[in-house]
Amino acid sequence: MNSNEIDIHKELKKYFGFNQFKGLQEQVIKSILAKENTFVIMPTGGGKSLCYQLPALMQEGTAIVVSPLIALMKNQVDAIRSLSSENGIAHVLNSSLNKTEVNQVKADLTSGLTKLLYVAPESLTKEEYVTFLKNVKISFVAIDEAHCISEWGHDFRPEYRNLKHIIKQLGDVPIIGLTATATPKVQEDILKNLDMPNANTFKASFNRPNLYYEVRTKTKNIESDIIRFIKQHKGKSGIIYCLSRKKVEAIAQVLQVNGISAVPYHAGLDAKTRAKHQDMFLMEDVEVVVATIAFGMGIDKPDVRFVIHHDIPKSLESYYQETGRGGRDGGEGHCLAYYSYKDVEKLEKFMSGKPVAEQEIGFALLQEVVAYAETSMSRRKFLLHYFGEEFDSETGDGADMDDNVRNPKTKVEAQNQVVKLLQVVRDTKHLYKSKEVVYTLIGRVNAMIKAHRTDTQSFFGCGHDHEEKYWMALLRQVLVDGMLSKDIETYGIVKITEKGLNFIKKPTSFLMSEDHEYNETEDEAIVTAAKTSGTADEALMSMLRDLRKKVAKKLGVPPFVVFQDPSLEDMALKYPMSLNEMINIHGVGEGKAKKYGKDFIDLISRYVEENDIIRPDDLVVKSTGVNSINKLYIIQNIDRKLSLEDIASGKGLTMDALIKEMEQIVYSGTKLNIKYWIDELLDDEQQEEIHDYFMESESDNIEGALKEFDGDYDLDELRLMRIKFISEVAN
Repeated sequence: MNSNEIDIHKELKKYFGFNQFKGLQEQVIKSILAKENTFVIMPTGGGKSLCYQLPALMQEGTAIVVSPLIALMKNQVDAIRSLSSENGIAHVLNSSLNKTEVNQVKADLTSGLTKLLYVAPESLTKEEYVTFLKNVKISFVAIDEAHCISEWGHDFRPEYRNLKHIIKQLGDVPIIGLTATATPKVQEDILKNLDMPNANTFKASFNRPNLYYEVRTKTKNIESDIIRFIKQHKGKSGIIYCLSRKKVEAIAQVLQVNGISAVPYHAGLDAKTRAKHQDMFLMEDVEVVVATIAFGMGIDKPDVRFVIHHDIPKSLESYYQETGRGGRDGGEGHCLAYYSYKDVEKLEKFMSGKPVAEQEIGFALLQEVVAYAETSMSRRKFLLHYFGEEFDSETGDGADMDDNVRNPKTKVEAQNQVVKLLQVVRDTKHLYKSKEVVYTLIGRVNAMIKAHRTDTQSFFGCGHDHEEKYWMALLRQVLVDGMLSKDIETYGIVKITEKGLNFIKKPTSFLMSEDHEYNETEDEAIVTAAKTSGTADEALMSMLRDLRKKVAKKLGVPPFVVFQDPSLEDMALKYPMSLNEMINIHGVGEGKAKKYGKDFIDLISRYVEENDIIRPDDLVVKSTGVNSINKLYIIQNIDRKLSLEDIASGKGLTMDALIKEMEQIVYSGTKLNIKYWIDELLDDEQQEEIHDYFMESESDNIEGALKEFDGDYDLDELRLMRIKFISEVAN
């Protein structure tokens, strides 16, 4: 061991208290100390920041660290100051400082006290700062989050483009680029834009063997699915990512109502609330944070046990970064994404307003996400291939941590089809992206194919015996296998590799698995079938009807006043055995449950025990949202005796919609006193006549009442009287 090495380890212990380096850190630090341009690609949580912090502390002069995130800079500066008795050892220089603070920073830089200066890229473009820095001894410039330089990165910042010109003005200083995302395309872009083609490049593995990857169909019942998932992981921390603020708020609310401690986090909340919610999550006062991608940048919580994507993200980099916040401590991390093609179409719609170049990039990145979601090969292998890394799905670390590997689809021999595919790529002379290659195989014409006259070639349509989806799936698998590659310069164009040319000469077996079909319809059909009579427990149903009759008789009211049929059906489907569960039965609110629930709960509990019933585990998902807001509004304004027309127009409701909401309220057991309004419409005698009809009727069906009164009263009058009747008699 030479003295340099002993030094490095001694310094590591002295400053950071660690005995050894992690992964590639030591090699990176040696490259920086040797004053060479260095490029570091390391997944989040891999210890990137130490790579420039230690050499900065060891060397003469000040290291400039360019970073786009003010919050992160502050965290790092605080961390470094805690290592030293001198506050001036690290500084931030950005728009948040006042004049006095800026002068203090300049003084510490001039005296040589400051080892690390964190700057935002915007500050570096300021003439006065550049002029000042020219006279400071600079050890090196580190550019953190270097993917911000590339339009293909998931977080492109135009102000990063200027950096190389500014650094040149500071003299001949070494540059260190660091990033946690690294598709080959982005890597190439970074090296080109920082003008350091010969940099020493260090790339850590992107494999996170402890993360389990899973994709599920996104159906209408996604909320109950998420709740069930979280309840199976009780007491564990998790993050749920949604694309819109509105969705974040709605999901957080649904979780809270269902007894899961959750808080929302998005850019629309004020800074204080955001900080509070972030702290609650870190301190484990809440289990779940529901967030837009604004969350997680500065989060270093090692024990996040699940990351759920309610909406599919815009790129695989984002997906990798967001899922990467799970299981940082090497323990369990379940990454669950919900996928429906509808979401993809929504994202494409968002893009249509952007400049064409940006749209093209956006579409290309989104297609990769679609490919990931639909593929039935090892997701880990697919993901790592995207980051330019080989993975052996038989023996690799974490090989079975993936839904596709655990539930494999049947594979079919595709040797001949692979040959056809490779020949088409070769014979169309590497002009086409995947879509055109597939179109050529199935014999479909588009403008590009016409322009290159591919439709006149003998091989045009040679694969028409399989459909587009099949060829797309095969093409993706052949890409991952390395027989085709995507060109970096003209991203998306498919080329044949040496391996592919050899396969044409000497074909061998190639087993392909067909893509998943993500159909929302099937799942919904099953659910609706369960809701309509089909699966309600008929034996229990008739017992519930008898009980209802008995209770009604005792109280001297018609049976429908106690519970309506749909409520009984729901009970026979879900077997509620507590007051809380009863409140969530269709059409039963708190009032009803308290008033009539006990006898029904006792009956159901006995029945479940005697018949060894296994209850569905997704028993009840309480809903929140617009209805509850409207409900409160309606109850309050009826208490204030406001005219129903005003109440309706206040929420933009039609009269019909308002009456529907009122019906829901009284049928769930809440009183609504609308006598003041009905008195305007009907006199006492008329009211009594309708009241008696409902009292003696077998059913509260409005058609029956209309027939009975044969035009004496209109639909709204009867519906309002029914509301008054249920409210007075039942509640």
